[in-house]
Amino acid sequence: MTALTAAAAASQIQERLGLAASVTGGEVGVIVPRERWEEIARFAKDTLGCRYFNWLTAVDYKEQGLEVLARLDHLDAAVAVTLRTRLEAGTARCPTLTGLFRGANWMERECYDMFGVTFEGHPDLRRILLDQDWEGHPLRKDYAVDTPHAPYR
Repeated sequence: MTALTAAAAASQIQERLGLAASVTGGEVGVIVPRERWEEIARFAKDTLGCRYFNWLTAVDYKEQGLEVLARLDHLDAAVAVTLRTRLEAGTARCPTLTGLFRGANWMERECYDMFGVTFEGHPDLRRILLDQDWEGHPLRKDYAVDTPHAPYR
């Protein structure tokens, strides 16, 4: 059996899933439709061997909306797959990856806390960094930075 390479991973993603995949060094980038988020992550884990859930975050592009990114690594082959999905305008909903990767739990909670992304199917989606009664999501572009807050205790 030959070792997995980024080019081979990108080729499998293109052939078997019908998605365009770009390769930069040992990293494969894939833009994923939101409804296929979990399916593609499962393919990366089960077929490509990317069993290490490295990170998950979001980016707020203001007018264009939110984008959720996750990086899955194959540590033995030194190959990483970065998944990106755009969320529909006006809604911040994305399927959870906690059923595939336990490490997604707290990262999705942080993304919910900071960006307001609701991860559908998450077992315990609540704030993790800020108080439960905190209003808004501080890393969103529409968050008012001059809003007075109670002093940190």
